[in-house]
Amino acid sequence: MQPIDLTVAQAAAELASGRLGAEEYARALLARAEQFASLNAFIHLDPEAVVTAAKAADARRARGESLGPLHGVPLAIKDNLDTAGVPTTAGTPGLRGNVPAQDAPVVRRLVQAGAIVLGKTNMHELAFGITSNNAAFGPARNPWDSSRIAGGSSGGTGVAVGARIAPGGVGSDTGGSVRVPAALCGIAGLRPTLGLWPQDGIVPISHTRDTAGPMARTVEDCMLLHDVIAGSRTREAPALPLTGVRLGVPRADFWADLDSETARLCEAALQVLRDAGAVLIEADLTDVMTLEGKAGFPIALYETVTDLNAYLKAHGSTHDFASLVQLCASPDVAGLLQHVAGAGAIPEALYREAMDVHRPALQAAYVRYFDRHRVEAVVFPTTSLPAAPIGQDDTVLVNGKPVSTFHAFIRNTSPGSVAGLPGLSVPVGLTTTRLPVGLELDGLVGSDARLLSLGRALEA
Repeated sequence: MQPIDLTVAQAAAELASGRLGAEEYARALLARAEQFASLNAFIHLDPEAVVTAAKAADARRARGESLGPLHGVPLAIKDNLDTAGVPTTAGTPGLRGNVPAQDAPVVRRLVQAGAIVLGKTNMHELAFGITSNNAAFGPARNPWDSSRIAGGSSGGTGVAVGARIAPGGVGSDTGGSVRVPAALCGIAGLRPTLGLWPQDGIVPISHTRDTAGPMARTVEDCMLLHDVIAGSRTREAPALPLTGVRLGVPRADFWADLDSETARLCEAALQVLRDAGAVLIEADLTDVMTLEGKAGFPIALYETVTDLNAYLKAHGSTHDFASLVQLCASPDVAGLLQHVAGAGAIPEALYREAMDVHRPALQAAYVRYFDRHRVEAVVFPTTSLPAAPIGQDDTVLVNGKPVSTFHAFIRNTSPGSVAGLPGLSVPVGLTTTRLPVGLELDGLVGSDARLLSLGRALEA
């Protein structure tokens, strides 16, 4: 097996045993990055720093030092997570000079476990979008078809992992930004339960909705990264048989208006679950989409002003929210955020109604559904269509009908995000034109370990 084909877990085992040197592995990945530089996965990549860190990892192993579970493994880090001494731009021109003094806690825990930061990955500007068509740094290009989007906002991490430039990495997810690029790039991605991963040191949108999450080629690798960050032990759990596991299939909204190829592959995945003994409960999640509409944007667009201002102040930036968004390069992001900074500011009363009425009602709707139908997860296509051509930022065709690009890709991932639930996207196949499709499993708050076990069983 070539080094670039190793999963995170395989690479960690090879490096710990000495069968593979960290420098050899790092150089193989850097060569891969150079080979596929046109995919534009990275905003910041410093090969010399990566090789230096790899040599240090080899020296520690040679001295017989205690090694962490990610010893010598290079990981791709989304460029909105702080990295000490390395720019954290969040994909926006106004933060090109933002060089944090310390790592975000998520990055620090990975490094303490032995990981090496391979590079900072491209993303939708300020994480406000789902295409990663970034006007400042260029679009992240899908590794299966470079004319198509990688998904967003964590598109660069999806590209790096999907193209085998990195074995795994980290993105952030406010409404689907880990799971959408995971689905479109043919990898696995987890949005953890809100609060399991620390939020500090991440350029924010909304503290009520933001979380970082793992992206990797296998669910087991997502487990490994999740365990390092959350201090859990999901990988040690025995393999979960699917026999008798009850899974909800909410047809009315989550399975409606699908691209025909997406529908075909996801229906086939449901049959795989049935054949493995899972019990599929066809029952709709009543009012979830309506409640998400009442809560989602008012929360995100209200909190982004205060949260981003707090981040900028803590980092000694010369910018505040208003001046930063004036420099936004991507038309969709600039238009939205400049509107929010001015006449379109979300009234506090609307925000409070979203937080105190609609979001709790959304959370309660999920709890009622899980209790009433005795299901362990709900199952649905991660996105309603495969990767769209780059440049179709406003509308995209689904079965010949023009629909909002943003809504088409985030429709299914957003409700659970607003409710703070964990969600896992697992690749389930390729369309006839060889574009990946993902199936998502969402669970209740705190069910991350069980969700990952279900995902690993489906993957197997």
